[in-house]
Amino acid sequence: MDGQDAERRRLRDFVEQFALILSSSGLQRMSARVFSYILVDDEETYTAAEIAEGLSISLAAVSGSVRELIAAGLLTKGRRPSTRADVYRLNDDDIWGSIMLDRDNFLERYRDTAITGIETLPAGPGRDRLVQTAAFMEFLQDEMAQLRGRWHDRRHELSATYEARRRDREAPH
Repeated sequence: MDGQDAERRRLRDFVEQFALILSSSGLQRMSARVFSYILVDDEETYTAAEIAEGLSISLAAVSGSVRELIAAGLLTKGRRPSTRADVYRLNDDDIWGSIMLDRDNFLERYRDTAITGIETLPAGPGRDRLVQTAAFMEFLQDEMAQLRGRWHDRRHELSATYEARRRDREAPH
């Protein structure tokens, strides 16, 4: 096995390791593998065929996975210039910030739907739970906005710290 094959094997092994974490958090197993692959491989964009080849899976498996990942806001879909091929990518500017913190539309839909229930359902425990739902979603929206600001203030500093640790481990002693 040459160096490039060994490197691809390490990449695939890590993809499987990271996918296990994502699937244990609720993501479908194949979608977790596709997301993990795009996260750790070095290309910026991927066609369905490139993902299928990289993971040794079928195009049908890729198709269902990218649909789920796009719907969840984990991938974006676009086009390569001068081709008609769809390509998929992460938000490289702030991968985890956009995944974890940019949930305003989601939270707003929950809150608004809860408010509709509060306004239309009779008094009782069910409506009380909707009041709590609406209040929590509003609270979470406010907290996420503050957290997003703190994350943007610190992300470069924290990233530099991890990169420095990696360089220190690789430096000859």
